[in-house]
Amino acid sequence: MAILYLMHGFVGAGKTTFAKKLELEKRAVRYSHDEWMRDRFGENPPAGKFAEYYEIVADDIKQQAAERLSRGQDVILDFGFWTRADRDEYRSWADLMGAECVLYYIHADPDVMKARVLKRTEELPEGQLVIDENAIELFKTKFEPLAADEAHISVGTD
Repeated sequence: MAILYLMHGFVGAGKTTFAKKLELEKRAVRYSHDEWMRDRFGENPPAGKFAEYYEIVADDIKQQAAERLSRGQDVILDFGFWTRADRDEYRSWADLMGAECVLYYIHADPDVMKARVLKRTEELPEGQLVIDENAIELFKTKFEPLAADEAHISVGTD
């Protein structure tokens, strides 16, 4: 049975770094939403188009991930899964695909995460979207922590 790994965590938590390690360890295919978004729509997509672009990229990745899972290959989705609704959707989807679903909660001290994001934005390594302090504050209003009934593996990256 294939496994669908979901990476949940706030910006700067270390999701992509962990997902890359997991990719090698599990010989899974990793899909990074940030990398795909940057490749299709640039490093700083317009705020008014972000939600639309996000869905386009998510749908494209989901289609490719479905093909991999149907062939028995493990898949890592490095999306963030900020809302319970998104996590529930992908857990249900994994079940429909006949795959096991494993949710990782990647976390770090808030000050560490903020420093990582600002440094990353300054240096803009490949695959990263531009995120400034205003964006971090906005993102905090959109992030839903895991509920007590959401089974997960916790990974601290401080």
